[in-house]
Amino acid sequence: MKLVLGSASPRRRELIAQLGLTPDAVRAPDIDETPVKGEVARDYVARMAREKASVLDCAADEVVLCADTTVACGRRILGKPVDEKEAAEFLWLLSGRRHHVLTAVAVRTASGLRERLVDTIVKFRPLSNEEVNAYLASREWEGKAGGYAIQGRAGAFIPWIQGSFTGVVGLPLAETAVLLRAAGVSA
Repeated sequence: MKLVLGSASPRRRELIAQLGLTPDAVRAPDIDETPVKGEVARDYVARMAREKASVLDCAADEVVLCADTTVACGRRILGKPVDEKEAAEFLWLLSGRRHHVLTAVAVRTASGLRERLVDTIVKFRPLSNEEVNAYLASREWEGKAGGYAIQGRAGAFIPWIQGSFTGVVGLPLAETAVLLRAAGVSA
């Protein structure tokens, strides 16, 4: 089976490489990622992964892998900040609090769809003005759910997590490996 990575994310490509896999093709899905009014984060992220997988072509000899990650603080969904002001708002909201990072994985073959949702609890320590301003200036927050990258500078803000580190980065490897193996792809 040929592996198709349904994501333009360099982080997901790096994570797939940790499984010893190289995608045969990369196809970035183009979907509307706006949450539906009243949609809870778990339902939202699962729907996004399914929709990404469903819009991509999938030949009989292909396995399409898609994922979506979002941050939930209380009932609020923190997607990718649109600008520095929103990134600052997200960082202050997360400062000193626990939040959930939800990553949904969808693996599609010609015969069907398999999916998994991974919920990781992340704790931010209280942040200072200097730390928030330096992080914003780094621009690392751009394109990152919740406005931060745990694998980068923001790792210094996080004293502990409960769950999947790679899920917070963008693709929970243990769960993804099981889904891919069930679909006929293994390293």
